[in-house]
Amino acid sequence: MSTPTRVAIDTSALMMPVELDVRLFEELERLLDSFEPTIPQAVLEELRRLSETGGQEGTAATVGHDLATERCLVVDTEASYADDALVELAREGTVDYVVTNDRPLRDRVLEASRPVIALRGRNKLAITQP
Repeated sequence: MSTPTRVAIDTSALMMPVELDVRLFEELERLLDSFEPTIPQAVLEELRRLSETGGQEGTAATVGHDLATERCLVVDTEASYADDALVELAREGTVDYVVTNDRPLRDRVLEASRPVIALRGRNKLAITQP
């Protein structure tokens, strides 16, 4: 039995369903077939903080937080800052991909020799290899 593809999802990606009308989990299934969505505790905390801001960002963060708690495995990391936690997971080989729309984070993950899944076009995700 092969282990599932582990995919770490960042805050911006979890907010895409509301902000960019992206069907995040359907798109990941299209790209990877089966996968295990994973988020560091720091991403959950960031979503919780952003959900308190109100407006569209607050709504997007609330939806992202709900998706994360319902669909993702939450893992602890040494890093308390969300981007650092995601890079840590990528560097350690804990995850096979990182999903983000954040360009600086994308570059750091690619430098850690892990592929990144990001928005390509209006509402489709695509894989960028390191």
